[in-house]
Amino acid sequence: MVTTPTILDATSRRIMLALDADPRATVGGLAESLRLARGTVQNRIAQLFDGTTLRAASVTVPPEALGYSIRAIVTAEVDQDRFDEAMLALREIPTIIECVATSGENDLLCQVVARDTSDLYEVGQRILRCPGIRRTATSIVLKELIAYRTTPLLRP
Repeated sequence: MVTTPTILDATSRRIMLALDADPRATVGGLAESLRLARGTVQNRIAQLFDGTTLRAASVTVPPEALGYSIRAIVTAEVDQDRFDEAMLALREIPTIIECVATSGENDLLCQVVARDTSDLYEVGQRILRCPGIRRTATSIVLKELIAYRTTPLLRP
């Protein structure tokens, strides 16, 4: 069952902006700086982490810090009769850090990481060996120009 994220109201957006500015802020510190009751801040944070609004609590580690210096975008065409099989197999490839369904010429867009070009070749081959994957195309990311961001969306 897919759950729909909660739409953030003004108070939740203020809390998220404050957390974005200082992810290590305490509930008490947030309450004081935002002039909100401590219980309000605590409840809102609990609601935000209920599994539908924020991604599960984790530390986001840049792949480069783990030795993955290459990032690439791999598009794939999938045999629709084997789509579920393909997704099960793709989930087993740890260097696929994101995969989304797309419209148009390709069915999937996967963001992958690799240690070097030989490793990237192997990642591509592993993707091609997944059941239901018909063909792929790989583009190496040369430079991140705009990082993933949602902070501008929080502002009124």
